[in-house]
Amino acid sequence: MKIFFYIFVISFCFLSLSCEQQNNSQVVAPEITNQPVNSSTPVKPPENLVRALKAVEPFFKLMGKPKPDEWLANFKEAGQTFEQYINSKPILPTATRKTLYIQPLGTFDQKQIQVIELTADYMRVYFNLPVKLLKVKTFAKPLLLKNFRVDKFSKNRQIRTGYILDEVLLPDLPPDAAALIAFTNEDLYPKEDSKFVFGQANIKNRVGVWSLFRLQKFANFEQFLKRALKISVHETGHLFSIKHCTKYECVMSGTNHSAETDKRPIDACPECMAKICFMTGYEPQKRYANLTEFSRKNNLKKEFDEFTKKKIAVSFN
Repeated sequence: MKIFFYIFVISFCFLSLSCEQQNNSQVVAPEITNQPVNSSTPVKPPENLVRALKAVEPFFKLMGKPKPDEWLANFKEAGQTFEQYINSKPILPTATRKTLYIQPLGTFDQKQIQVIELTADYMRVYFNLPVKLLKVKTFAKPLLLKNFRVDKFSKNRQIRTGYILDEVLLPDLPPDAAALIAFTNEDLYPKEDSKFVFGQANIKNRVGVWSLFRLQKFANFEQFLKRALKISVHETGHLFSIKHCTKYECVMSGTNHSAETDKRPIDACPECMAKICFMTGYEPQKRYANLTEFSRKNNLKKEFDEFTKKKIAVSFN
């Protein structure tokens, strides 16, 4: 995958926010020292991350044979190990470009606002990067005909993703942004011959847009929240050169539909966890401690238990 130069169309289901806010979390991103590898000599994975990777392997399920309608039955992917990642010259945050900006775009109900705020909190502790929520921005009225359409079956308005990426987000990209991500409650489409898309990102320009429109359907609040958490960290992971995971049931695994997405965890597998920790200089024990606390505060009981076990496992390394 030529990650530096192509526009990544989202294939994973899920997301959400509103109002100006900057959450004052105590999780502070360190100075980033892990920069892309320019040498032709292979880089050896840091030993502490390899030990942590091994320590949490028992808590993840290996990917089984996919059903006919699932992602890996339709898309043949090789996956990406931790060692392959660090030797692929990945896009990484830097000391001067490490903030994740979230731009709510549209109009949101109270449940969507809450999910977006919690998603921003999760992204912060998941990546250990600063996250800033911006003021809500609405779409121009009226939209030009080239920038929207009405779906002939559902009769829902759909916004063209290229318009959001190139005309709404890119002109406002802050200089210190690792990425500027819009969350909208509008349905999206990338081109005329596509029915819809959950989102899209331009990796080179560091902008992306994810839609909440289809995430909330037939879901209670916890399910809606988990879907939002998954799509946010999955797609942000792609912006940092992390490919789809094929070894484990992982938040970075591709999915074809909501049922497949719902069975994925909200966390990265051992290999992808190591990539994240390498990417931002995050200590695995601190990461799991922060994720445990997030789960406790938001009454995610299953995830609280899982993160607690992982935190204990890596503490012995």
